[in-house]
Amino acid sequence: MKTEEELWGLLREAYHMPYGSGQIALTEQIMQHADAGGFDELRLAARLHATTAYVHGGETAKAFVTFSWCRAEYDAHPERFDSSDEHLLLWQFKYMVSGLMKFPTVPLARTFDVLDDMERRFRLGGYSLHTVYSYRHSVAEHLGDPAADEWFDRWNAAPRDQNSDCVGCDPTSKVYHLLSRGRDEEAIELAQPVLAGHLTCAEQPQGILTGLLLPYLRTGRLEEAADAHRRAYRAHRANLADLQDIAEHVVFCARTGNEVRGLEIVQRHLPWLEKVPHPQAEMWFAASAALLLSRLDAGVAVGGTTAGALADRLAARARELAGRFDERNGTPAVGRRIEAVLTAEPLVEHLPLSAVARRQADATTPGVAAPHRRAAEPLPADPDELLDRAVALFEEHRISEARAAWERFDELHPEPAPELAARRLDGAGRLANAEDRDEEAARLFREAAVAHRALGRELDALVAEARAAVAEGRLDEVDAVTERILAVGDADARAEAHVRREYLLLNAERPDEALAALDAALAEEPIRPALRADLTGRRARTLLMLERHDEAVAAAADAREQFAALGDPPPVALAALIHGHALANLERFDEAAAAFDAALATAVEREPRLSALVGRGRARLADGRFDAAADDLVEAIADHVSHGEDPPAAVLRFNLAQAYHEAGQPLDAAEAAESALEVLDRIEAQDLADNVRYLLSRIYRELGQPDQALALLETLADNLDGFDNLPSRGRMLQEAAQLLYGVDRDAQAAERFAAAAEAFRAAGIVTAELFNRRLRALALRWAGDVPGSLAALAEVDALLAKASADADAEEPWLVWERAMIDADAARVHIGAGQVDEALGRVRGSGDAFRSIGALGEALDADFLHAEVLMRAGEPGAAEPLLRSVLGAAPKGSQVGQNSAWMLAESLEMQGRSEEAARVREEHLDEQPGGHSGGE
Repeated sequence: MKTEEELWGLLREAYHMPYGSGQIALTEQIMQHADAGGFDELRLAARLHATTAYVHGGETAKAFVTFSWCRAEYDAHPERFDSSDEHLLLWQFKYMVSGLMKFPTVPLARTFDVLDDMERRFRLGGYSLHTVYSYRHSVAEHLGDPAADEWFDRWNAAPRDQNSDCVGCDPTSKVYHLLSRGRDEEAIELAQPVLAGHLTCAEQPQGILTGLLLPYLRTGRLEEAADAHRRAYRAHRANLADLQDIAEHVVFCARTGNEVRGLEIVQRHLPWLEKVPHPQAEMWFAASAALLLSRLDAGVAVGGTTAGALADRLAARARELAGRFDERNGTPAVGRRIEAVLTAEPLVEHLPLSAVARRQADATTPGVAAPHRRAAEPLPADPDELLDRAVALFEEHRISEARAAWERFDELHPEPAPELAARRLDGAGRLANAEDRDEEAARLFREAAVAHRALGRELDALVAEARAAVAEGRLDEVDAVTERILAVGDADARAEAHVRREYLLLNAERPDEALAALDAALAEEPIRPALRADLTGRRARTLLMLERHDEAVAAAADAREQFAALGDPPPVALAALIHGHALANLERFDEAAAAFDAALATAVEREPRLSALVGRGRARLADGRFDAAADDLVEAIADHVSHGEDPPAAVLRFNLAQAYHEAGQPLDAAEAAESALEVLDRIEAQDLADNVRYLLSRIYRELGQPDQALALLETLADNLDGFDNLPSRGRMLQEAAQLLYGVDRDAQAAERFAAAAEAFRAAGIVTAELFNRRLRALALRWAGDVPGSLAALAEVDALLAKASADADAEEPWLVWERAMIDADAARVHIGAGQVDEALGRVRGSGDAFRSIGALGEALDADFLHAEVLMRAGEPGAAEPLLRSVLGAAPKGSQVGQNSAWMLAESLEMQGRSEEAARVREEHLDEQPGGHSGGE
């Protein structure tokens, strides 16, 4: 049995938990213990909180019970309610009115009884009827009662007060009224001040953004519509209570040509139909999902069924529920609305929702944009010339054009002479090899060797045999044939023979030997300039693989110069690519980007163009040119997506997320990272997926989504379960703890700090263990666990004593740790009501920090020292410390503001009110709050 104090601590913890099953479970546990212990004040507080938790956690029906209990308690014992309790009870009347309407089994009379009781209590309390009119309008609108317009006018005319919905939710309700009347421009105008302001309500701005989806679309504000969908759905998607809002986003996708996105949303939330917050949400989601599924091919697989079958089932369910509501209401209004959803027509053929989608929509042809190509020369009809042209095109890396030339040969010369037939087999083998059809390539080369040998062309036969051995990966045969070629071939043939060895040696991960083969090839002094340039480029590539980056840069530059002398044929693109990667490895990012530019300008095939685009994007990302990097990466991702290549697209989405994050676009960064993570998890690329998780956890924190960030950090901690990963595991647990600490979920933070400390202990990282054990003591202090915080502090002191036993007491790290522990120990003792102990710990911490040059920490410690003196009733002793901090603190800083405020308090306590007033006038913008500078 928990004590009453412990239960109050748990309730405070529940206040700070996210809405959902976890918060509800804890609150129900508190209610049970409070009932068992007969703790009347706690029973009330827990049930008041439970009503809110049930509504926002997606268990609306349970709220009816706790609200009724609290209303009856108020009527029987009004003295047990303070002003905040009374306000909360009145606020929860709104939950009841809207909630009761969402259950067709609840008689309509019960809703009107609650509305009437609400109005009676508001009148008795002297409150504005603004809220009452709002909810009378809501009921009338649900029923399809024409009186809704009158209630809307009275709602608008009544003055707002503390019982009114927030400045975001109240206009949201009005937006829905206006859009239902086709008054889209008015709805949008009404929303603008809300969107421009700072909203703290848990339901905003996603609520009003969802309401604006249809007005934006109908008025042609397509970019605003896409942005509203992206922002609002992100906020809704984790909340069961928001299922009805999510349904509107499904409709949005169905009516904007985003069926794939809509299907993802439907599949994500279909399981929620097993635990719907209320029948109204089930009805709207079922209707919306049915609409979306009806836009797909009926045979598309969705779970264990098809889109067509599921659409029919969901539509039937939506109509069934609508019928129940209409029967309860005595009007056909709900059924008509559901039919309107089920038969809604598209408003936009296709509205791109992301930069990648926009790039795909804008592209005239799929894939990376190719450079301006020279006009293709007419292919000759002469068979020898046509085969010569095909080989020349192939060796210029114009694979598509070479293929066309060979195909043209086949059309014109279906029964070529033996010599031409042998050459055609060579060409077919080379094309198959280029397209990774190795088995076919080897067969064709073997046939070509036989044909050449029959014609007495031994060198050509040997070359074909060598190519066949390369296709089969047989280095021993390549070596043997190479020796024969070296004996009979010219300089070019000998050089090319060495190149074939280089290719297989690289594949066997023997780059040093591959480089030697290339050096041997160059030593043959080949005749063709293009071959010499190609060999120099290959040498640069091998040097790059050997991480000899300076040499690779020089070799690639040399290759580019040689190709330039030949008019920059397409193979120069590969040299430029190698040059770019080598420069990037030397962190010469501007030069690397320029090299990739050159590659893009000269490559004619998709793969080198795509590689150049990716290389340039990553170079720009590393160079801090985030917007330009994002442009490149978006184009590359669109190319991969258009070719159905999800894994490489996922890797690039990670880079894109990094670019957006660094560019200050967290929403775009989150979408890119989420898309990447989905694929990387599917293909079980855990290391890269975990890198994405960590980035996404940082992005979620910036977006104010701590629970999503926490879930990722805990997944990372679980994944990092090996001994070698202990430091990283500790860091993830530490960041999770700090995240919880920052949102005042202190008891949970203490648990994570303890787990992080254990990981660092096992890894032997004492300073990190000290940090986490120290923060655990603080977290327990703020969680109200006084015994636990004192015990944790004792652990920290013992660990510090052990760590410093063999260390020089003047070592800066040890001085810093000791001073920080003393300062935080003072905070723990304050929480325990032990002011003398707090004063003993904090007294020397400021001077200790100053001795190692930690001036910021020294100011905080001095302020804390002064605060403890004030708590000890010694304002005179606190005054010089406060004046010192005020004089040294940066103007406008939190510690400066806090010290000015406390100095004024000190002077007041000493009877020096005029001096206190001057301090306030000179230094205070407003009275500071929080614990930033001290306790």
